[in-house]
Amino acid sequence: MSEPAIDIDRPHQPAQSPPPAQPPEPGERTRGPWLMAAATTVTLLLLAGRYGYHRDELYFLLAGRHLAWGYVDQGPLVPALARLLDTIAPGNLVVLRTPSAVLAGGAVLLVAAIARELGGGRGAQLVAAVLAAISGIVLANGHLLSTTTIDLLVWLVAAWCAVRLLRTSDSRWALGVGLALGVGMLSKLLPALLAVGLVAGVLIAGPRRLLRDRWVLAAAGITVLLAAPNLIWQAANGFPQLGVAASIADGDSSYSGRLNALTLQFVIISPYAVPIWVAGLVALLRRPAWRAYRAVGWAWLVVVGIVLLAGGKGYYDAPLLLVLTAAGAILTAAWASRGSVRVRRGLLVLGAVPFLLPSIVLLLPVLPADRLPGFVVDVNYDAGETIGWPAFADSLAAVHGGLPAEERSRAVVLTSNYGEAGAVARYGPARGLPRAYSGHNSMVDFGRPPADADVIIAVGWERPDQLNTWFEQCTLAGRVDQRVEVENDENGGPIHVCRGLRAPWAQIWDTEVRRTG
Repeated sequence: MSEPAIDIDRPHQPAQSPPPAQPPEPGERTRGPWLMAAATTVTLLLLAGRYGYHRDELYFLLAGRHLAWGYVDQGPLVPALARLLDTIAPGNLVVLRTPSAVLAGGAVLLVAAIARELGGGRGAQLVAAVLAAISGIVLANGHLLSTTTIDLLVWLVAAWCAVRLLRTSDSRWALGVGLALGVGMLSKLLPALLAVGLVAGVLIAGPRRLLRDRWVLAAAGITVLLAAPNLIWQAANGFPQLGVAASIADGDSSYSGRLNALTLQFVIISPYAVPIWVAGLVALLRRPAWRAYRAVGWAWLVVVGIVLLAGGKGYYDAPLLLVLTAAGAILTAAWASRGSVRVRRGLLVLGAVPFLLPSIVLLLPVLPADRLPGFVVDVNYDAGETIGWPAFADSLAAVHGGLPAEERSRAVVLTSNYGEAGAVARYGPARGLPRAYSGHNSMVDFGRPPADADVIIAVGWERPDQLNTWFEQCTLAGRVDQRVEVENDENGGPIHVCRGLRAPWAQIWDTEVRRTG
């Protein structure tokens, strides 16, 4: 047998590695996510008027009366929105919460759109939409006007644009990322964390050329330009948001603490979704067809790592968990389409049922407020902060009405937190209450009591020794009775009447209240 001929004129060519797998094309469009988004928004609107204002909403309304380019704990976007909505329909809780309900529906659509962009078909998009619609981060924040609701949509828009950029290699989609992040930073500085995560993801997994791409650099410029008013205000005031972040890291807030942050990763979407988003993360990092998207998986790892190390709140990275859930929905839909299809799909549906009802009961105001079980507030702190504000104002009015007539005109209310001050602003005028002041967060910048205000109704101060450093005499005059058995920060709180300023208000406010607030 003759030897095979060798072409000595052609140089030897090394073996070529196979070209990298191309990401799959987007799946076919379907109406299912739109129906889920509409159902989410309608449900939230139907429940928007139950219970009452959240203490943060009362604060936003007060901040909206003192519009600025920044606040100690947030940017100008939500207070400005609260003022607009309250101007359109004063005192209307449903109108105030309508944007959040609409944004929650938008979040459901975006999660499904990300699944579609990753190659998910109709079934995968529907699974992604359902998981988003029943997730804790969407339901809880879709019920309240909140900076977190803005963050949720901002992060998902940025993530969708980033995924589209990575699929198409069209870096002009970076402009969408920059626009979303810039708008988001007018609410809070938190979207900067997503920017850090995405940049780190690209550095780790590529394509690194994006970091010097002109469209990406232009997007960064757009983010800075849009965020500039808030950034300038923060810089001029010593970046107080960093101080608030430090307080959160020290555990001085709900949902804070590293253990809470870690635990929240497994419940903030739903315990049911945990294996789905974990599978999505693994696939983003290891699936050959999704090599282009590895930066997104790394972005979540970087962001959650920063949150845990810095002691941030565990829901900060939740929008990226929804992105991982979108990826996992594709794997879940594929699994449900193999073998015994009816059995597998039945298992998926039956598995979701035990988690759906608790999510609704814990996160939405479906139970009677006057018979709210304690475990609801134990799990969902925010539920307790939406109950009893009119009765809170009644408790203060009873103390105010008990003052001698000559003292009522000199009396003011001093509250321990911004929610209490917001409740007095909302419900106090109808009850004849004087203006409330507080040193909590940006409330300290909204004004101090007049110089001749020497009768103080102090509410929520559990340590009377602190009051005694400011006033000559403080006596317990009553306690807050919200007329329901709910464990929140106000119910049963002390109401003191203090008299006799030990120093002028200007001195007390600037050297004592501002420091302790």
